[in-house]
Amino acid sequence: MTTLSLSSELDQLVTSEHAHHDLPISALIEKSLTRKEGRLTASGALSVTTGTYTGRSPKDKFIVNEPSVTDKIDWGPVNQPIEKEVFANLYKKVLDHLGTKEEIFVSKGFAGADKEYRLSLKVINEFAWHQAFARQLFIRPNEEELHEDEMTDFTIVSAPTFKADPSIDGTRSETFIIISFEERIVLIGGTEYAGEMKKSIFSIMNYMLPEQNVLSMHCSANTGKEGDVALFFGLSGTGKTTLSADPNRYLIGDDEHGWSANGVFNVEGGCYAKCINLSEEKEPQIWNAIRFGTVLENVVIDEKTAMPDFDTTTLTENTRAAYPLEAIPNALAQSVAGHPNTIIFLTADAFGVLPPISKLTKEQAMYHFLSGYTSKLAGTERGITSPEATFSTCFGAPFLPLPAARYAEMLGEKISQHAVEVFLVNTGWSGGSYGVGKRMNLPYTRAMIQAALQGELTQSETTIDPIFGLHVPLHCPGVPDEVLHPRDTWEDPAAYDEKAKQLAADFDMNFKKFADVSDEIKAAGPKI
Repeated sequence: MTTLSLSSELDQLVTSEHAHHDLPISALIEKSLTRKEGRLTASGALSVTTGTYTGRSPKDKFIVNEPSVTDKIDWGPVNQPIEKEVFANLYKKVLDHLGTKEEIFVSKGFAGADKEYRLSLKVINEFAWHQAFARQLFIRPNEEELHEDEMTDFTIVSAPTFKADPSIDGTRSETFIIISFEERIVLIGGTEYAGEMKKSIFSIMNYMLPEQNVLSMHCSANTGKEGDVALFFGLSGTGKTTLSADPNRYLIGDDEHGWSANGVFNVEGGCYAKCINLSEEKEPQIWNAIRFGTVLENVVIDEKTAMPDFDTTTLTENTRAAYPLEAIPNALAQSVAGHPNTIIFLTADAFGVLPPISKLTKEQAMYHFLSGYTSKLAGTERGITSPEATFSTCFGAPFLPLPAARYAEMLGEKISQHAVEVFLVNTGWSGGSYGVGKRMNLPYTRAMIQAALQGELTQSETTIDPIFGLHVPLHCPGVPDEVLHPRDTWEDPAAYDEKAKQLAADFDMNFKKFADVSDEIKAAGPKI
C-alpha cells in the first residue's frame, strides 16, 4: 500500500459502505445501466461513450520524479516528470472527490499470467462501466485468490469527473495520468477513456519486468499444436490482430507479453480490439466475442435496432471492444507458453518498396525493432495528404519508461539464446506506392507467414536487397516468385529506386537518435 500520509484516507474510502467490492460482470453491467452510463446492444454488449477523450492523452501522462527511479527513467516527451508534491496534492483531491460519491467500485486483479512475475492490482473506479472494463482486461482472480489477504503491488485510482486546474494543480490540462513507482499508485482524472488504465499498467510492467531480466513486449502471440511459439509485432493497421488470429493455432494474447527464462506469458486477461470496419467475414473471432459482458467504446448504435454500426466514425475511428480472453474460442487458457521459435515484424509500407517477406539477422532484427516502422496514409490524420513514414520505437514507444536500447539488447540476447528466426513482413503496397500499386494480397501474406512458422523458409535460397540489405527468399510456397521482389512488380524500376532511397533516408534520419547502440546494429540498416 501507499506510504503517503493519505494511506489511511485510501483505506477509509475502500472500506466505506459506498464501496462495492469485486462485483461480477453481470452486476457491474446492471449498475452501469441503472446509472445510465451506457446501453445494451442487440448482441448484449454494453455500449458506452467516452466524451471528449476518445483515445489516450499522451501529453497528460507523467511519472513522479522519485529517488528510486530518477536515474533509470528515459525522461522526455514520453516520460514527463512531475514532482512528488504535485502528485500528493492531486492524490488528496481525488480521494476527497471520490469520497463524495454515493457509489464507488473496487476490484482485485493481476497483470502477468506467469505467477512468478505477476503484479497484484487493486482498481478503484468512479464509473461502474470502467470497473467492468478493468475486470475484463486484467487477469481475474479465482475464488481462492479473491479472498487471499496479500499486499497490493499497485493501485489504480480513477476519477474521470474530477478535472484538474492546471494553474493550481501543476498539470498541462484538466486531464492527468500519473504513475508513482514508490507509492505504487496510478492516478487518473479528467478523462473517461478506459484505455488509460490498461496502458498505465503496461507501462509499469515495461519498467518492472526488465529489472527481473524479463523482456516486456507490445506484441501478439500464438502457439501451434506442437508447442511452437510465434510473436507478432506491428503498429496499427499492419494486420497484427488479423494475422495472429489463426484458427489452427492457440492465441496466447493479442497485445502485451513478457518473455522470461520460462518462456512467453500474457500480461493481460482480455483483449481490447479495434472495431472500425469490423465484419463477421474478415474477423469472425472478434465479431463473435462482442456479446454480453463485452464493453463497446464509442461505437455508434442504431437507435431502433440497437445494432452496432462498425463502419461509422462519427465519434472516432478509435472504436474499441473489451472482452475476456476466453471469448476467443482457441485462446490458450493458461496464457503461458514456451520460448518463441519465430518472430514476425509487421509493417504496412505505403511506399511499396519493402519486400513482402524477408529474413533478418540478429542485428537487423534489433535495428528494425528499434525502428518500429510503418506508414501513415493520406486522410488518416489531419494534414496528411500523401503517405508518410512513421516510427514507434520497439513498436510501443508511448509505453517504454526505460531507454529503448535496453529492450533491444534483451531481444538480441534472447534471439541468440533460443535460435529464433526473425522475419519482416510487409502487408502494405506492391507494384507501386499507395494510389498506384495495390495492397498486398492477404492470402499471399498468410501463405508467407505459414511458411515462416513451419520452417519452410529456414533453408530457402535468398537474395540480398541492395538498398535495405534484407534477405529475400527466391521462392515461397503459395506465392508467385515475382511478388517476392518488389522492384519487379513496378512498371518503372527507376521510380522504384527513387522511392526506395527516399524510405531508406527516412530510416537513417530516424535512427540517428540511437547514437549509443553498437556499430553492428547501425550497419544493419538500409544503405543510402
